[in-house]
Amino acid sequence: MVKGPKGELTRAIPSEVRVDIMDDTRELSVVLVENTKQGRSLVGTIYMLVRNMIYGVKDGFSKILDIEGVGYRAAMEGSDLVLALGFSHPVRFVPPEGIDITAEKNSIEVKGINKETVGQVAAIIRSYRPPEPYKGKGVRYRGEYIRRKAGKKTGVG
Repeated sequence: MVKGPKGELTRAIPSEVRVDIMDDTRELSVVLVENTKQGRSLVGTIYMLVRNMIYGVKDGFSKILDIEGVGYRAAMEGSDLVLALGFSHPVRFVPPEGIDITAEKNSIEVKGINKETVGQVAAIIRSYRPPEPYKGKGVRYRGEYIRRKAGKKTGVG
């Protein structure tokens, strides 16, 4: 369990590894308990998960999504995100507990203390209209490069 100024997170640790905290130096170490293939593979994973938990309750995580396309926009209605993505109806997304979403007309910011949940929510929002390769319209992560295709060639002859 990790507590910080932004909240608290808990995670179950597998029995193959043990997390030790030194009180005097405030150092964290992940120790292998059972020397098995599963245990050896879990040491680094558990270390990064605990590190992300500490960073999350201290600073928090955020992902920014950009919306590109004529008539595509995002707006907040209460705590719900409403997306106009070229469908015949608006797409309504209700964020899970612990996730804050802010939206302007063409960008969405997803914030929270759990890195996995922030990434999953951003992926769900992106999946409503992923960027297409011909015109680049859709929802993309900020900084994501979309490989573009040429489109139809006009045949002469």
